[in-house]
Amino acid sequence: MLNAENVRKRFAANEVLRGISLNVEKGEVVSLIGPSGSGKSTFLRCLNRLETIDEGTITLDDDVMCEMRGGALHYADSKTLRRITLKMGMVFQSFNLFPHMTVLRNLTDAPVAVRRLPRSQAEEKARMLLAKVGLADKADSYPHQLSGGQSQRVAIARALCMDPEIMCFDEPTSALDPELTQEVLNVMQDLAKEKMTMVVVTHEMRFARNVSDRVVLIENGGIVEEGTAEQVFTSQNPRTRQFIGEAQG
Repeated sequence: MLNAENVRKRFAANEVLRGISLNVEKGEVVSLIGPSGSGKSTFLRCLNRLETIDEGTITLDDDVMCEMRGGALHYADSKTLRRITLKMGMVFQSFNLFPHMTVLRNLTDAPVAVRRLPRSQAEEKARMLLAKVGLADKADSYPHQLSGGQSQRVAIARALCMDPEIMCFDEPTSALDPELTQEVLNVMQDLAKEKMTMVVVTHEMRFARNVSDRVVLIENGGIVEEGTAEQVFTSQNPRTRQFIGEAQG
């Protein structure tokens, strides 16, 4: 479904991605783990085209986002890029809700403006998704009236309102305390049970082990180890064992 090959990314002289390749199948949950600054979030942002890459190939379904031709990188035309990015939902660690809009407006503005849904239809879908994430009573609230866990669940519902084929999560619980973290992880676990394709950058080792179909350990811009959750969490690779031991405390 989603395929990245030999992705490289530099910020000035600093090469933060050193030839990462990853394939994600439909319905699969893939967790990206690794120390802070290892390139996980940058890689996720490149998959969403929130960052451009310097070398490599990224495809989603039959659409090519970018590829190497004649030794140079070429991105697709704007129509193809739009089609690709509309298939991908993104949830950030900082929620990114519009503070001046109600929860309902936060969920409905993009479907109305981008997907051209009638507002009544967009609101019906938004209310259904708010109920799904346990926030049916918060439609008329404003972001400042929500807890961090509630804000992140709204952010997930907002991404789902666009009917993505794949959901990307960039450390969605890193700003939350343990109780609120579990609220968000419960929603993500429900999505996994429904076979939503997900790529998750996370420091939550229990989620990575119990929910992921595959776990990828990234460090210094490269993949250290990749496999099923059980394979990675029982790995004899010294660096993998060290990282997981430290992450689990």
